[in-house]
Amino acid sequence: MIPRYSRTEMTAIWEPHAKFQIWLEIEAHACDALAELGVIPKSAAAAIWAKAKFDPERIDEIEREVKHDVIAFLTNIGEHVGEEARFIHQGMTSSDVLDTCLNVQLVRAADIMIADIDALLMALKHRAYEFKDTPTIGRSHGIHAEPTTFGLKLAQAYAEFTRCRARMVAARSEVATCAISGAVGTFANIDPAVEAHVAKAMGLEIEPISTQVIPRDRHAMYFATLGVVASCVERLATEVRHLQRTEVLEAEEYFAPGQKGSSAMPHKRNPVLTENLTGLARLVRGMVTPALENVALWHERDISHSSVERMIGPDATVTLDFALVRMTNVMDKLVVYPARMLSNMNSMGGLVHSQRILLALTQAGLSREDSYRLVQRNAMQVWDSGGKLQLLELLKADTEVNAKLPHQQLEALFDLGYHTKHVDTIFKRVFG
Repeated sequence: MIPRYSRTEMTAIWEPHAKFQIWLEIEAHACDALAELGVIPKSAAAAIWAKAKFDPERIDEIEREVKHDVIAFLTNIGEHVGEEARFIHQGMTSSDVLDTCLNVQLVRAADIMIADIDALLMALKHRAYEFKDTPTIGRSHGIHAEPTTFGLKLAQAYAEFTRCRARMVAARSEVATCAISGAVGTFANIDPAVEAHVAKAMGLEIEPISTQVIPRDRHAMYFATLGVVASCVERLATEVRHLQRTEVLEAEEYFAPGQKGSSAMPHKRNPVLTENLTGLARLVRGMVTPALENVALWHERDISHSSVERMIGPDATVTLDFALVRMTNVMDKLVVYPARMLSNMNSMGGLVHSQRILLALTQAGLSREDSYRLVQRNAMQVWDSGGKLQLLELLKADTEVNAKLPHQQLEALFDLGYHTKHVDTIFKRVFG
C-alpha cells in the first residue's frame, strides 16, 4: 500500500491498530461465551472487556523475542488485564483469531468496494441516458463496423458492473465465516457454542468445518472476484484510451485548468488516469494466482498462505477500491464530442451501411454469395479511396445492383436511424 493509490477509508481496515482491535473483540466475545458455559468466571470475562488494552509497538517488541504474533498480542493484553488474563484464549488456537479477523477485514473491505461499484453504476447510468441517442461508430477489430450510440457503449459498461456488483456480494458472503474450533478444528478443547457466539457478534456465519484454518477456496473465490472486477475496470479504461487517441478523439478525460500533459510538449492531453487504471488492474489480477495456490495447504494446516495474505489482503482491496473510485471520477467528468463521432462515422463514404445493402439484395432474389460480391466490389473502391468515393453513388452506377435495387430504394437503405431503432428496447433491458 502506498499513499498515491490508497484511500483512507480502506487502508484503515488494515492498520495494525484495527487488526489488534478485531483480535481483542474475538477473544473477548469468546470469553463471554465461555463464561456463559461456566468454563471461566463471569467476572473474568467482564474484567477482560474493562481492562484489556494493547499497544502495537509493545506487541512488536514482544514478538521480536517470542517470534509469534498472537502470543505477543496475548502477552501485551495480559499486562493490562492482570490475573484474569489466564482465562483468555481458552481452548483456542492462533488460527481461530487470525482467520476470523482476516474474514472480518475482507467483509469490511467488500462493503466499501460494493459501495464504490454503486457510485460507478450511478455515474454510468447518468452518462448513458445523456448520450442514449448520440450516434457513433461501432468498431470490431478496431475497424469501423456499424453505427451504434455512445449511450449503448455506456449501458454495456453499466450491465457489466451490475454483474460485478453481484459477484462482489457473492464473494463477501463466501468469505464471511468464523472459525473458533481449536487445534485441527475438532472442538476438543472448546465448545462449538463459543464459535456460534463469536460469529454472531462479529457479523459472520459459522464455518461448517474447519481444519484449524478456514478453507482457502473461500479466499480464492474472493480474490478471483477482485481480479474480474479489475479486468472490467480495465476494459472500460481501454475504451476511453482508444477514444482519446488523436485520430479518433471522440471522448477524452477531463483536463483541468493548470494541468500539464507533458514535460516536453505543451500541447499534450494524455489519458493518464485510464492508463493508470490499466496498470492498477494488472496489479490486482497479479494477486489472484497466489490466492488460488493458497488453497492446497498441508493436511489440517500450514502457514504457507499466511505471508501471501498479509500482502494481498491489504494490497488487492486498497488498489481496487482506489481504481473504482478513480473510474467513477473519469466517467463523471468524461468529455464527449458528438460532432466528432458523427464525422468519424461518415469519414468512410457510407461503408457502415454495407450489410444492409447485402441483406436487401438477398431479399431481392440474389444469392448471398452474389450479393456479397456486388457490395464488396463497390465497397473496396471506397476503402481504397480513403472514403473520398461514396458507396451510395457507386452502387447507383452499378447496373447489376440497379437491376435489383432502384436508386430510391438504395437511398433509403442509408438511413442512420435504422441502426438505432432498438436503443430504447436495450435500455429497458439494462436499466429496467
